[in-house]
Amino acid sequence: MQRISLAALARQQLDSARRASGGHTADTVYGGREKVLRQTVIGMVEGASLAEHENPGEATVHVLLGRVRLSSGELSWEARSGDMIFVPDARHSVEALEDSAILLTVAKLP
Repeated sequence: MQRISLAALARQQLDSARRASGGHTADTVYGGREKVLRQTVIGMVEGASLAEHENPGEATVHVLLGRVRLSSGELSWEARSGDMIFVPDARHSVEALEDSAILLTVAKLP
């Protein structure tokens, strides 16, 4: 069994994002290509975004720190620390409204 601190990973990814040229960084903490479930901590500085992309499967965004906006088409949802957003099965983007860290959980479609 392995235990990790999401709070520590969130702080670490946000610190890394502050030094990254694109304003965001990510670290997959569980899963990967060989697993159905994948969990990734993403750090984003205020104003950074993950450009519009397809949903690779069932997914949620849990805001660990800060505040983000998930947009899909003409719809958008804002969430802050402690909130979780269910990612729509459609193209979407994520923008950091302030320095933020999120836990992206994806169950990849077969």
